Amino acid sequence: MDKLKKVLSGQDSEDRGGLSEVVEATSLSSGTRIKGFIACFAAGILCSLLGTLLLWVPRKGLYLFAVFYTFGNIASLGRLKSALSSNT
Repeated sequence: MDKLKKVLSGQDSEDRGGLSEVVEATSLSSGTRIKGFIACFAAGILCSLLGTLLLWVPRKGLYLFAVFYTFGNIASLGRLKSALSSNT
C-alpha cells in the first residue's frame, strides 16, 4: 500500500526498468533527424518526378505514375516525421 501511495504522489524514485533505457537509446539526435529529412526529401522529389515522367509511357504509364507518385508522397510523410520527431 505504501508503494502505491508513493507512485500516485509522484515520489517513486525507482528506475522504471528497461523501457526508459530503450527510450534513451533509440532517441535521435538533431543531426540524424536532419539527415533523415534530407534523404526523405530527395527520395520524395525523385519518386514524384519519375512518376510524372513515366506517365507518358504507353500502356503502363498510368500504373507506373500511381506507384511512383504514391512512394513520393510516402517519402514526404517520412520527411515530415523526421523533421518533427521529438528528442526525448
